[in-house]
Amino acid sequence: MSLKSTLRLPSSKFPPRPSPEAVTRYVKQCSDDLYAWQSHARPASATFVLHDGPPYANGDLHVGHALNKITKDIICRSKLAEGKRINYVPGWDCHGLPIELKAFEKHGWERGSGIDPVKIRGAARGFAAKAIAQQMKGFRSWGVMADWDNHWKSMDKDFELRQLEVFKAMAEHGLIIRRHKPVYWSPSSQTALAEAEVEREEHTSTAAVVKFRIPAVIGGSTEPVHAVIWTTTPWTLPANQAIALNKNIKYVLVSSKSHGLLIVALSRVEYLNEMLKEETKIVKALPVESLLESTYSGLSEFGEDALNRPFIHADFVTEEDGTGLVHCAPGHGNDDFDALQNMIRSGRVTVKAPVNDKGEFSELASPTQPTLLAGKYVFKEGNKAVLDLLKTKNALISSYDFRHKYPVDWRTKQPIMIRATAQWFADISGIKADVVKSLNNVTFRPESGKSRLRSFVEHRSEWCISRQRAWGVPIPALYEKDTNGAILTAESIAHIIKVVQERGIDAWWSDDPDDPAWLMPGLPPDKYVRGRDTMDVWFDSGTSWTLMVAPLKDHQQRGPLADVYLEGSDQHRGWFQSSILTNIAYQKVTDPSATAHAPFRQLVTHGFTLDAAGKKMSKSVGNVINPNQIIAGLAPQPAPKKGRVLHPYGPDALRLWAATGDWTSDVVISEKVVTAVHSSLGKYRVTMKVLLGMLSDFDPVNIVNYETMKSSRFDLHCIALLQLHTVVKNVRSAMASYEFHKALAAINEWIARDLSAFYLEAVKDSIYCDGEHATRRHVSQTVLYHIFLQFQNMLAPITPLLIEETHEYTPEQIQAAAGHPLQRVWEELPFDWNNEVLAAQVYNVMAINSAVKAAQEQARADKRLGQSLACEVEIRYGDDRAPAIAQFPQSFWEDLLVVSKVHLTPHTEQKEWVYSQKVELGNSSIQVMVYPPTQEKCARCWAYTAPTPKQDDEALCKRCFDVVEDIKQKKAAEV
Repeated sequence: MSLKSTLRLPSSKFPPRPSPEAVTRYVKQCSDDLYAWQSHARPASATFVLHDGPPYANGDLHVGHALNKITKDIICRSKLAEGKRINYVPGWDCHGLPIELKAFEKHGWERGSGIDPVKIRGAARGFAAKAIAQQMKGFRSWGVMADWDNHWKSMDKDFELRQLEVFKAMAEHGLIIRRHKPVYWSPSSQTALAEAEVEREEHTSTAAVVKFRIPAVIGGSTEPVHAVIWTTTPWTLPANQAIALNKNIKYVLVSSKSHGLLIVALSRVEYLNEMLKEETKIVKALPVESLLESTYSGLSEFGEDALNRPFIHADFVTEEDGTGLVHCAPGHGNDDFDALQNMIRSGRVTVKAPVNDKGEFSELASPTQPTLLAGKYVFKEGNKAVLDLLKTKNALISSYDFRHKYPVDWRTKQPIMIRATAQWFADISGIKADVVKSLNNVTFRPESGKSRLRSFVEHRSEWCISRQRAWGVPIPALYEKDTNGAILTAESIAHIIKVVQERGIDAWWSDDPDDPAWLMPGLPPDKYVRGRDTMDVWFDSGTSWTLMVAPLKDHQQRGPLADVYLEGSDQHRGWFQSSILTNIAYQKVTDPSATAHAPFRQLVTHGFTLDAAGKKMSKSVGNVINPNQIIAGLAPQPAPKKGRVLHPYGPDALRLWAATGDWTSDVVISEKVVTAVHSSLGKYRVTMKVLLGMLSDFDPVNIVNYETMKSSRFDLHCIALLQLHTVVKNVRSAMASYEFHKALAAINEWIARDLSAFYLEAVKDSIYCDGEHATRRHVSQTVLYHIFLQFQNMLAPITPLLIEETHEYTPEQIQAAAGHPLQRVWEELPFDWNNEVLAAQVYNVMAINSAVKAAQEQARADKRLGQSLACEVEIRYGDDRAPAIAQFPQSFWEDLLVVSKVHLTPHTEQKEWVYSQKVELGNSSIQVMVYPPTQEKCARCWAYTAPTPKQDDEALCKRCFDVVEDIKQKKAAEV
């Protein structure tokens, strides 16, 4: 019988990496099967609801999707570990222009070419359905645990009917209005846009300094006088209706050699001189009142409503730039529109916007010469044509390139305009106070999200909800053919909803335009037509809270509907805002006296994904990374050994990446980051394999209780449990606050400092060499058992496939005692483990350990020492006042330091060599010495504790001799 056969070496078949077949199995077990189990095993009274902010159904998944979905999944799994039942139903946002454009692209259609809306809708629906199937497959492959079978889509009939019910309730109480006013308009998309669909990017405009003639005598001068304005949108000048000034600004009349008498703000004379390239002369100061009583005229080519225009006061006029006089076109500017409201109502000015849907001038831009501007794209040739006309009329003082932030369509990245059109709006002015108040009861992560969302709400009074597209939920309005007057009442909408229930929403477009079935009783069938505008997609997804209410008509909301809403930080102006606006609007119209509640208890936001250079990932830039690249590893992988296949780590690599960074801010992804993630996952697997091997023959019936460990002075093991107690507490705290990166940092530090470098090394001797029923071995395995279970618990929400896999390789007796790790409820660890007396000494223990290691390294450098067992250690406390650390017995230090013998009293014999280190611990100075062993090497455990001289060729220490003899007797008995 060989001595090696008497050792209890770790044994586990846990592989270095899972096979693809195993990954497929683990994904299903840790997601679909687990969600189904918890849906009936966990109490409904303890349900945690995470309401899904729907991804857009229009393309392949990217790392932004991974960050979003995996973060949600980790939260749900951490709540599952707290004993909750999880309610997470995924959804998709299906309507809108991007999908409609995909349909046009696929079929080679041109927008505005009169394609049948029914064909557009069919193609868009098919594209969205295909995209959803592909995206769902990807999400599920990442181990996202959810109710996939009951996922929702905003193009589902039930969803659309719920949305129309909310719309009806808001319309019934006057919150849906139709107005002809300026809105964001995208020529590239040919539709109105909401503020959430607008971005601002660096743009070069042509700035112009233009003069307008004042026909009446002003300032006592008989010479022509001109008011000077500055604009960055010369193309809006055909729509000019007024010039704004500020009563608090001083204005002067200056004389120019090239342009005569000009009116400008006193503080802007120097700027005017720069534009004129000459020094003007100030003639006199002008009273503001005289300007406000005057009129001016634009070019006659712009029509009769360009003549005799008024001056007005406006607070938005400043002296910071321009001339101190601002050109106002209420058809192309919200500030202008608001400042001119009284004059608009009286008919003194008109809301003129002579631009068509494509962003081209209409004939109304120059009614006296229709071909002068008509058909010209305002941002290019149209702008140039206006400047050329001004120059011809000697009305252009100067023009130049001007670099500034300009609004663009967030989808096409093309410039947009503000353009007055007839649109539908949600009037939120009446509910704004309730919305802001409800935010006080919401927990924001990060906290800055509160001020961000509140600011968006406070600065918004109307929400443009109509869009000029075919793919969406129709605004259920009827229009009189002759007057274009709209009918939108609770009765008319209720009737339309009934027809939609019977025929489906596509019938709104497919039915004959004169089909009387859509008209409520009492309306003449030949005088009304159905509208063609659809609702803003934010209204679609914003009403998804209705899915948490059944039935909607009986809904009385007494608190938040969901525990968590989680999306990217850009959703403060998007889905978060549309959700709370529609939800509180519905609450207030159905129960005006009730306290309004936000639909979410917590609002959590994550950042964007950035490349190694800190740039936002974008397809146009070409720095987008596919999630599968993270799973496989961006860096080249080392070649596997001959005959061995090296598989990727699987979805856990992607999940670990999502949890590694502080996702509440922007998250960097690079080769360095991914390499670190794969390295961490590799360490987790190695650690799990070691633990499984050391526990391969452990039966939980042999667990040693803590009190026994403590009383029997198994201090080393009590320290390991103290360290475990600390890391578990820190990890749970971090998980509760969704700071997954802090949880992982705590786990990684614990593995490196406390587990791998400390405890696992210290217990190898007892695991390998002690007798099967030795108390020390049972104590070691008891602690390893606790470590293994808690290690599983800590990693379960983040790397569930790894934990599912470890369960498969866990010994049956441990499976039976501990249950499935993904089904466990986190329980508080025994309070006794948090031993304050030991905690006070851990630092000192580790300091002595480090000193011994340093002395050993010196010996190795001098080629005096190989393995640590080939030495003895002496610890001298220096004086009679022995520090508290002296309480630890000799066996404690021998196990901790992994040396053959430790002396706690001076050992005066002559040594062949000695290496020493000093350790200062408070008022105590401790010296550690390392020197050669005094006994023979045990052939079985390799410790130098065998009797001297040798008793036979294979010297054994007493412990090993007893174990071998016991094994021999058992084998003999078996024979």
